[in-house]
Amino acid sequence: MTTPRVTLFVNRSREKGCVCVLPSNMEDLLNIASQKLNIDAKKLYSEKGALVGEIEVIRDNDVLYVSAGEAFFESKTNRKEPSRTCHNGAFRQRALVSHDWAGPSQTDWISVNVGGKLFTTTRSTLVTKEPESMLARMFDDESTSLWSHARDEMGAYLIDRSPLYFEPILNFLRHGRLILNQGVNPEGVLEEAKFFGIFSLVELLEEIIKNAEPIGDGTPLTRREFVRILIATPSNRELRMQGINFSGADLSKLDLRYINFKQANFHNADLSGANLASSSLERADLSKAVLEGANLQGVKMVCANLEGASMRGCNFEDPTGLRANMEGCNMKGVDLECSQMGGVNLRVATLKNASLQNCNLRGAILAGTDLENCNLTGCDLQDANLRGANVKGATFEEMLTPIHMSQSVR
Repeated sequence: MTTPRVTLFVNRSREKGCVCVLPSNMEDLLNIASQKLNIDAKKLYSEKGALVGEIEVIRDNDVLYVSAGEAFFESKTNRKEPSRTCHNGAFRQRALVSHDWAGPSQTDWISVNVGGKLFTTTRSTLVTKEPESMLARMFDDESTSLWSHARDEMGAYLIDRSPLYFEPILNFLRHGRLILNQGVNPEGVLEEAKFFGIFSLVELLEEIIKNAEPIGDGTPLTRREFVRILIATPSNRELRMQGINFSGADLSKLDLRYINFKQANFHNADLSGANLASSSLERADLSKAVLEGANLQGVKMVCANLEGASMRGCNFEDPTGLRANMEGCNMKGVDLECSQMGGVNLRVATLKNASLQNCNLRGAILAGTDLENCNLTGCDLQDANLRGANVKGATFEEMLTPIHMSQSVR
């Protein structure tokens, strides 16, 4: 009489299996399956998915699927042929996969562990929008078996990529919109999108990065173009706009803090109400620009050209004590009426014919400054340094504090 035997496979796959003698009870058969297949065997299924509960129903040469408690996955033979597709010169190789199961439905929930951070989403989110992407191939119904071994202790699929850049990709697959949180570099998201094969997102990110690059052909930059650059630049990244042409641009009320504008052209530009705190405008051309009500705390304007600019009501005073540096500026004919300029450095600057009426210049450095014909009516010059300043024809009426001899005007 022939000894009955059975073939055992791990649920989901027929790639690894074993043949064993059929024991006399179910407990022994599950123990054999656990040892041979390196799995905590708890359930047995027939080829058609029926749960096997008694040893007596098993026949000689039966094929059984061993489960660690999960549901049965219907078996079928399916083999994908390799293919190559090309996008912008970058080739993607689809893996040659041989497996014998059809996975769960598209509405199943999936957890993925990306670089140590857990994300939970549906299978359809990962595979529907970009069905030809590598990410879709990883999690479609026919491929998930490949990842059965790559899981953490909670059962989440392990992916060794950056979670910071994966999150906007997952959100894009969910609702079709690209949203980059503050501090997320679009170039990092672009690299991940290329890796996962999300090529509709690649095109979108490349356009954003392209628009973020300053125009270098001398063409004046518009407000719309510059706002796009501001939005696309992470807050922790220095924005360099040296030598860029902003002539005639409307940049009013924009947050322009800490931006490098060295040698930029702002001729006739509207910067009223803009926040230029701690920005660098060294040797920039701001002639006839409008900066009324602008915040200029800690600004660096060494040797900048501000001739004919309107700067009424500007604030140069920084509560932390950081001084605005306007040394050597050309400020001929500038209107600075009612500006707060305490502590500002205007050493050897030219303010000929300028209006500083009712300005607060307490502690300002005006050593060697040309104040010829300057209107200083109603100014507060307490503790200001006027050594060597040219005040020929300057008006000092209605001064809040008298000028002391120690301040040494000429």
